[in-house]
Amino acid sequence: MTTTASEAAEVELAIGGMTCASCAARIEKKLNRMDGVSATVNYATEKAKVTFGEGVGVEDLIATVEATGYTATPPAPERETAGGSGEAAPAADEGDELRPLRQRLATAVILAVPVIALAMVPAWQFTYWQWLSLTLAAPVITYAAWPFHKAAFTNARHGAATMDTLISVGTSAAFIWSLWALFFGTAGTPGMTHPFELTIARTDGAANIYLEAAAGVTAFILAGRYFEARSKRKAGAALRALLELGAKEVTVLRDGREERIPVAELAVGDRFLVRPGEKIATDGTVVEGSSAVDASMLTGESVPVEVGVGDAVTGATLNAGGRLVVQATRVGSDTQLARMAKLVEDAQNGKAAAQRLADRISAVFVPVVITLALGTLGFWLGNGAGWTAAFTAAVAVLIIACPCALGLATPTALMVGTGRGAQLGILIKGPEVLETTRRVDTIVLDKTGTVTTGKMTLLAVHTAEGEDEDEVLRLAGALEHASEHPIAQAVAIGAAERVGALPAPEDFANVPGLGVQGIVDGHAVLVGRTRLLEQWAIELPADLARARNDAEAGGRTAIAVAWDGAARAVLEVADAVKPTSAEAITRLRALGLTPILLTGDNRAVAEAVAHEVGIDASGGRVIAEVMPQDKVDVVKRLQDEGRSVAMVGDGVNDAAALAQADLGLAMGTGTDAAIEAGDLTLVRGDLRAAADAIRLARKTLSTIKSNLFWAFAYNVAALPLAAAGLLNPMIAGAAMAFSSVFVVGNSLRLRRFRAQS
Repeated sequence: MTTTASEAAEVELAIGGMTCASCAARIEKKLNRMDGVSATVNYATEKAKVTFGEGVGVEDLIATVEATGYTATPPAPERETAGGSGEAAPAADEGDELRPLRQRLATAVILAVPVIALAMVPAWQFTYWQWLSLTLAAPVITYAAWPFHKAAFTNARHGAATMDTLISVGTSAAFIWSLWALFFGTAGTPGMTHPFELTIARTDGAANIYLEAAAGVTAFILAGRYFEARSKRKAGAALRALLELGAKEVTVLRDGREERIPVAELAVGDRFLVRPGEKIATDGTVVEGSSAVDASMLTGESVPVEVGVGDAVTGATLNAGGRLVVQATRVGSDTQLARMAKLVEDAQNGKAAAQRLADRISAVFVPVVITLALGTLGFWLGNGAGWTAAFTAAVAVLIIACPCALGLATPTALMVGTGRGAQLGILIKGPEVLETTRRVDTIVLDKTGTVTTGKMTLLAVHTAEGEDEDEVLRLAGALEHASEHPIAQAVAIGAAERVGALPAPEDFANVPGLGVQGIVDGHAVLVGRTRLLEQWAIELPADLARARNDAEAGGRTAIAVAWDGAARAVLEVADAVKPTSAEAITRLRALGLTPILLTGDNRAVAEAVAHEVGIDASGGRVIAEVMPQDKVDVVKRLQDEGRSVAMVGDGVNDAAALAQADLGLAMGTGTDAAIEAGDLTLVRGDLRAAADAIRLARKTLSTIKSNLFWAFAYNVAALPLAAAGLLNPMIAGAAMAFSSVFVVGNSLRLRRFRAQS
């Protein structure tokens, strides 16, 4: 349970006893009638997310749910799970959860098949076949269909009717009619036969039994419910997989010795050992050793990342190389894994506007259908069709009308879509995000850390005539290695990567604002601005001066290198563009989005980066020299122009703009503030993931809409056919169950979504 500053509290209740979307709508309506309570009940996840104020307690919420005829369970105490993520105690094993339903389904199928076969094949209707059918059908109508009867009775006590009411009334009516025909009519006469017909013949109802309809409908609907339940578990598998990713135990270094403890006992500041092949227990910083870390299970990135002392690592990733000692920086529910799981769960528990509409429709659908069934009965009787035709048409209406598919249309697609996104390193914060992705037409890209790496990098080396590039890098890198300045570190790292080990300077001095000077291998070396060289009366030759001017015109930092009284080279350092950014811009443009580059850097730098990634600098598509607090104003101005704006950022100074944007995409490699403010989180620091995220969100939305269309179209088309007497109740039940399975199957296709390679 969480509490906000305004004294509002939030709790998630596990709801039991729901059998259809109408149940969820009814519970939601009852909870929302309470003062200060705002509730969302999700049939697919069987959870209620409730926000409540002062004067209302969790016990009151549970009492309201129970008074409505269902059960509610408060959140269990959190336990620490793999990777340090917090999670409620596990629910019953999936097998145990589905076992009662599976047993009822097996009973229904085994007994209903011969009943249906006897009814469909007149040649098999021996002398007392109808009594064998009754013997076989009775357990199906009573035991196998008991959940429907129980739910219908519970709802009736509270003055409500749900889809279970339709099923219970329809099957019970068919069974009771058959009993009357067998015991009081002529259907029990030895040698009685009647043909299987898809249309209804107007005959004397006393000679007809509908045991095959009652048993068949029960079996079909139970099959649909069972596969729906399995599909719901399968759709939520990504969340469960996330929570099971991490290590269960960790080797902690305490007082100079190794101690094996459960991950739950790990505390911030603890140092723990990660051997090759082990999972990193929790988020932390490497304090000893170097290795390659495989983060593919969290980020979808297949190439292991090299890490060393000072690098951050994430819990649940795999140490694929050397021995590491890591200092824990986050444990429990603060870890990236836990936050990912929470975002996925929140998204799956939310509701899109389309789902709220479906819930409202299903809440009034049942009484309307019962009224239609009674009207059908009256119409056929009034037209002289007889009780058989009238009753069978009315039962078909009751069976065909069950809008289970309508209630599953949004939750299943949302669960599968968000789960698949989590596997690909794309976290969708809530269902309302999906609708926004369809409208977005402009995407604002923060430069530093989003389009670029966010780190200064050595890009080029220009040497004077006759100078050796490796020697320049060796001497300049050795001197810069002794400095902590980001630009100096960029030179040192770049030099070490190209020439290998660097010598130690014999003398070193920092010249504030200008650079560094010292002695390396007996050479008096200067590295810094040209003004530093001028202090020593050293001028750049024409070719180096030209290289410096070109670098500065392109927005890069030019560093002069001299030793022994002569200028030897000019180095170019800049925040390098990520190698995938240009491709990402192309993909975003292909999605119909106009990219705009936003940065606090000077215009020359911004335009150089824009040119490199393919953003047109004209028409206001490059916005430079913007103060952090003004980024929100830029987004507002674009919105005032009538644009629907997406914003991609990673820093604290992007958080407000991310929140202001119609769609905020936070880089998962960025700050917590940015991630919290974003609607979508991109776990990978790759801008291509933004295009994949928008594609996935749009695909999920289109799946929801197609689900709703087919659910509505199915009911609209089938009800008149049933009312017209053109559907046998057994065929109607099979079609109704199939529609639910179709919706779930259509949603599960989202599991095949792939990131563009």
